[in-house]
Amino acid sequence: MEVKTVGVACDHAGYPLKQFVLQYLEEKGYPVKDYGTWSDAPVDYPDFGHALAKGIESGEVYPGIGICGSGEGIAITLNKHQGVRAGLCWIPEIAHLIRQHNDANVLVMPGRFIDNNMARQIMDEFFTASFEGGRHQKRVDKIAIK
Repeated sequence: MEVKTVGVACDHAGYPLKQFVLQYLEEKGYPVKDYGTWSDAPVDYPDFGHALAKGIESGEVYPGIGICGSGEGIAITLNKHQGVRAGLCWIPEIAHLIRQHNDANVLVMPGRFIDNNMARQIMDEFFTASFEGGRHQKRVDKIAIK
C-alpha cells in the first residue's frame, strides 16, 4: 500500500490503543494526522469518525485508522461516507482480507478487545496487503450509492 499520510481517530475507549498506534506509525516512518481525541475523557465517537472520513474523502490522508471500544461505532460512522471503506479487524487475517478483497482504506480496531501485540500484527498485515482487483473490483465499484 502506498501511504500518503495516515489519518488516525478514536474515542475515549480507543485512546490507550491510539497511543500505541501513533508509536507504531512513528517507528515505521509514516506521516500522521491525528483527528483526536486527545485524552481518555468521555467523548462521542462520531465526532472523530466523521473528521477522519472527511480527511479520507478529501485526499488529505490515506489510509486511516479508527479505534473505539468495540470498533463498531466508529466503523459505522466512517462507512456513512461514500469515499470510505472501513473494515473492523480483531485478527491479522481479517486485515489482510479487507485490503485484498475490499480495498479498505480505513482499518478499524476494537480498543477494548485487543492488546498492543495483536494491534501490531493487524497493522503489519493492513499495511503490507494489496488489493487484488479483478473479480473484487466490480464488487467494490458497487459499494458507493450513486
